[in-house]
Formats: sequence, C-alpha cells, structure tokens
Amino acid sequence: MTREIRTNSNLEKVLASGAFGVTGELGPPRHASAHEVAEKAKHLVGNVDSVNITDNQTAVVRMSSLAAGLLAQKEGLEANMQMVCRDRNRIAMQSDLLGAYALGIKNILCLSGDHQKFGDHPQSKNVFDIDSINLIQTVKLMRDEGRLLSGQELPPEGRPKLFIGGAYNPFADPEDYRVYRVAKKVEAGVDFLQSQCIYDMDRFRRFMARAVDMGLTEKTYFLAGVTPLKNLGMARYMKNNVPGITVPDELIERLKGVPKDKQSDEGIKIACEQIQEFKEMKGVAGVHLMLIEWEHMVPVIVKEAKLTPRPKV
Repeated sequence: MTREIRTNSNLEKVLASGAFGVTGELGPPRHASAHEVAEKAKHLVGNVDSVNITDNQTAVVRMSSLAAGLLAQKEGLEANMQMVCRDRNRIAMQSDLLGAYALGIKNILCLSGDHQKFGDHPQSKNVFDIDSINLIQTVKLMRDEGRLLSGQELPPEGRPKLFIGGAYNPFADPEDYRVYRVAKKVEAGVDFLQSQCIYDMDRFRRFMARAVDMGLTEKTYFLAGVTPLKNLGMARYMKNNVPGITVPDELIERLKGVPKDKQSDEGIKIACEQIQEFKEMKGVAGVHLMLIEWEHMVPVIVKEAKLTPRPKV
C-alpha cells in the first residue's frame, strides 16, 4: 500500500515503507512516580515502532496518558497517546490534542473508553460528548483542514499533525456488522487500526477477507492484536468472562496438555505462531503487542517471531 505521509510519526513512516509494523502497550502507574514508566519502557525500546500509552484503562485512575507518554519518549520510545471519550467533552479533547502535539506527541488513538462502572470510581459521571468516530473526525479536521469543531481556523504552523489511530474488534456480535463498523472509522479518516486480542484465527481470517474485498485495507493500516496466554487459567477467564473475545477450545486443550510451569512458554509459542501467520495474511500491516504488566516478555516475542531489528526510517 502506497500512501502519502502526512505526519512526522515513526510509526507512519514504517508502515508507509511497506515494513511489517510492531506496536506495543504501556500502562501508566496508579501513582505519580515516573520510575515505573521508565522501567517498563526499557523492555520496549528498540523492539516496537511506537507504544500505546493507555488512558485510565478499565476506568481506573492512573497517571495521564499525556504525562506518561512524554516520560516514555524521554526513554527513547515513540508514544501513541490514547484518548477516551468517557472523561472529556469536546472542548477538553481539542485542548489536549493541541497540547499533546505541541509537546511532541505524534500519534493519537481514539477510543470510546471502558464504562466507569467497571472501575474504581463507579459513582463518577461519564461524558461521552462525542464518540470514537466523532473523535477521529475531529482530529482529522484539525490536522487536514486546520479547523476546530467550532469553525475557528488554526494557523498552518499550529495544526496538530497527528497520525490517527482507532480500534477494531472482529469478534463482537453480530459478526457480519464488525467490518461495517470499521468502514465507518475508515470513512471518518482513521490512518491505522489496532485490533482486540486475537485468539480465534478462523474468524479473524474471515474478517480480514471481507476488509480486503471492501477495499478498506487500501485506505488504512490494519494491525492485529496479540496477547499471549500466560496459562490455562487466563485462557479460561478470557473465554468465559471477557466480552468480545473468543478463545477456541483447541487452544484450551493445547494448554491443558502442558505442565503448569511450562504454560507461559506455550502461550508465547502460540503468539509467535500467530504472528508468523499475520505476516503472510493479506491486508495485515503489522501487529499490536498487548503485554500489560508483562512488558519484559516483549523482547522475547519480537526475537522469536523474527520481528527484529526494527526498520530505521
């Protein structure tokens, strides 16, 4: 896929070059110390092209994604700052987008956000002034047309030239609708998409085949989400308790046949097998490695999956 490069994002340059992209994920701490961000970052530097900085994931109070993103960039990473619609209205979002770009953030991931009832402040009021598709449109308007939602014009040098990301889930029901939901984000102007954790490869193949047939993969970059199963208990929990994720019975049976102290190794092996298939799958431009609180295993996976060295662009 040949596309115009619109930003100074390393991630965009890697994907535009045709190289297989790799993004990671870093969860900010539930306190104000920068040390934890630095510790997690050292496992990701040199192994990913950009790293997602989550925005109060699971509706739990954490260091802001902007602050943690800047700390991660000091350690040598390129931040992909997540922004959820749950906690801000359109005024605050546009303000944060301007500030983030001014401080050196080059990528933004637009998300709706987990409902606050699942977090540590269930009594809080959600906002959802706009949704994730509206947020994608807002960033594109500010970047490409130089206007705020109010109509106010931004000077050419004051436009936030952010590489715009979004999320997609091929596994939520109804299955037939998922690709049309993605099509709406593509129409809104998303530049790249990262998926939910993938375990059901058959269903993901069907989804990608439809995305290719609809021409969506010619308009945006699709990254496949990879979260290794640490053990049989995690596999069963993901299968039975996490909406929008399907874990095939054959993976459960495969882990059952492995001693408990070797199950994490088997989970890594499964993840690497998936990555090899993603590298050959039409329409998949890269992988998104989600190893929250297991960041030290990222170097192992990228090495075993032959994803290093990362391209210099």
